[in-house]
Amino acid sequence: MAAGTFTLYQANLDDMRMQDLLSAAVKLSLHASTYTPSAGTAGHSVAADLTGEVANGNGYITGGATLTGKLVTAVTGGWKFESDDPTWTASGGNIPAWRYGVLRVDGALWGKTSPLIGYFLGDSTPADVPATTDGNPLMITCPAEGWFDVVVA
Repeated sequence: MAAGTFTLYQANLDDMRMQDLLSAAVKLSLHASTYTPSAGTAGHSVAADLTGEVANGNGYITGGATLTGKLVTAVTGGWKFESDDPTWTASGGNIPAWRYGVLRVDGALWGKTSPLIGYFLGDSTPADVPATTDGNPLMITCPAEGWFDVVVA
């Protein structure tokens, strides 16, 4: 499954540095339609602001998957952030339906506890991504252009 258009949480944009993201543990968590992102400068900034995360169990672990193979690549006027594709395997039941994928730092960074990076819709409709049935993988494909890019004007 390909990730949808990525939206950066503006509350942390001024602090974001590529070296920080490479050295930090970055996680992708899945959230139900009950979560309403607030990405403006006065909006959500830390993991404590998140709601509606998919329940722990059946192959999904609260807090999400840690991104591996993180890479920052230069693009014209800036950089892009990418990683290997995070995957969960439904086990013992279904991984519930979800609507939003959220990237965040796991731990302290930029003077905050678990600062948020950005989010994407799992389905462009927008609609919920159906439950992943027992025994099947749920893989989120990092877009070829990276999760996001930042261009400095």
